[in-house]
Amino acid sequence: MADFGGDLETFRAEAREWLEANFPKALRADPAAQQASAMGATESADAKAWREAMGSKGWGTPTWPAEYGGGGLSRQEARVLSEEMAKIGARNPIGGMGVMMFGPTLIEYGTPELKAQHLPGIIKGEVRWCQGYSEPGSGSDLASLQTRAEDKGDHYLVNGSKIWTSGANLADWCFCLVRTDTSKKHEGISFLLIDMKTPGVEVRPILLINGTSPFCETFFTDVTVPKDQLFGPLNGGWTVAKRLLQFERDNISAALGSGNLATAQAAKRVDEAAKDYVGLDETGRLADSDLRRRITEHLMENRAFQLTVRRAADEAKSNQGPSAATSIMKYAGAKIAQERTELMIELMGHQGLGWDGEGFEGQELGAVRAWLRAKANSIEGGTSEINLNVVSKRVLGLPDPK
Repeated sequence: MADFGGDLETFRAEAREWLEANFPKALRADPAAQQASAMGATESADAKAWREAMGSKGWGTPTWPAEYGGGGLSRQEARVLSEEMAKIGARNPIGGMGVMMFGPTLIEYGTPELKAQHLPGIIKGEVRWCQGYSEPGSGSDLASLQTRAEDKGDHYLVNGSKIWTSGANLADWCFCLVRTDTSKKHEGISFLLIDMKTPGVEVRPILLINGTSPFCETFFTDVTVPKDQLFGPLNGGWTVAKRLLQFERDNISAALGSGNLATAQAAKRVDEAAKDYVGLDETGRLADSDLRRRITEHLMENRAFQLTVRRAADEAKSNQGPSAATSIMKYAGAKIAQERTELMIELMGHQGLGWDGEGFEGQELGAVRAWLRAKANSIEGGTSEINLNVVSKRVLGLPDPK
């Protein structure tokens, strides 16, 4: 890539020209198709071409190191790229846990060999990752996990199970916490990278209340993992795991603020939908004054949250990545997302109670499913209670109540 010497307008012109040549115009009116691969859906020919173009250019991960295939852009250039993509209705087709969580952690902690092995597949959107953290008996107290990895000389032998492994049924690899020392708690945990095609790995999707199965149970029975897939120090996985959680909460917060997780199927803004379902009074305002007040408060709070997330992201990039403040963002984002979906269901009235059949539009059925899905927002990526504990200890410096 050319050295733009800080001339953002030169870069803007190049980005605009490249997007015009590579973004399939047929995808402009179909945002979901643009992100089909990242979401595990079947790709159209246009969607595949778009993903391959962005992956080859490195612009799906614009600020990642160019030496591994990333864009190598500055923060300012990445923002210009985002602006130019938004102008033509282009969305980033490369995402998932490899981009949101594992990739940034790999860049920070990985050996040159592991970076060379795993980063290119993430950057090109060719390899999907899942997260092996929680276990049936180790949720909030994650450090009590019992999945074992025994040293067998040239490999580890893994036995145990994980739960709530999002997208495990679609994943190629799993970044997984395992116990390599039973005599210690936090200091006995290591971080392994497991090929999901390895014999002994079994995945069972879990049906959720909203009718989807994004989460899974994952079982490991005598699974062989090569020694070179140890990520971070032996028995030093807890430090790496905590850093990854900061990246996870940072990205979840950004998604919650924009409604990407909680309202993926509920396209209209709350205030727009309220006009359709509740109606306006003679002054042109929403007829229900109490609902009007609560929607206004929600929109103000959400806008303030979005600006705070953006500012925190800029600060994180100028320092050394996200901090414990991500727990504040995650807590607030979950609360706002749940408020959004609850308001949507309320203003729809009886049209917000449908599940299937005639008499309901797709928008209404999507809102119901989004409302149910949002209940997990305060659990995934660390429960709200855990995030408040992190804020108490790591941000406010309050003593541990224990």
